Amino acid sequence: MASFNKVILLGNLTNLTRDPEVRYTPKGSAVCDLGIAVNRVYTTDSGEKREEVTYVDVVLWARLAEIAGEYLKKGRPVFIEGRLQMDSWDDKQTGQKRTKLRVVGESMQLLGGRPGGAGAAAETAGEDRQTSAGAKTSAPPPKPSAPAQPDEDEIPF
Repeated sequence: MASFNKVILLGNLTNLTRDPEVRYTPKGSAVCDLGIAVNRVYTTDSGEKREEVTYVDVVLWARLAEIAGEYLKKGRPVFIEGRLQMDSWDDKQTGQKRTKLRVVGESMQLLGGRPGGAGAAAETAGEDRQTSAGAKTSAPPPKPSAPAQPDEDEIPF
């Protein structure tokens, strides 16, 4: 029987917890646990708009975990692709078997610009704009005044 295990999430890091923290396994692998809030807006039969929020636990490994720990902060938007994984353990307090479904992130894209930085201007430069005739046009990117030099602060991917 064929199977396919793929998850695509676009949401914000949850504000309920602290910023992501990277820890290391005894063998030296980086691991980062984080929570993502994914919103769904819908209209009820009576015409009332409602919003529901789903919180998803995500685990990132290796270099992806280190990047998340360095650049992600609570409330920031993020795009994650990964797979579902069922974790199980014995609860130390009750002795019962516990399980939890979470996403193992295999790729990640940071969204939005740097807060208060140069990325904010670049983020709005490529937005679609509505012309007076109603047609959509794409605003041209700003022209650099000097040849682009690599910036050491840029995100490494």
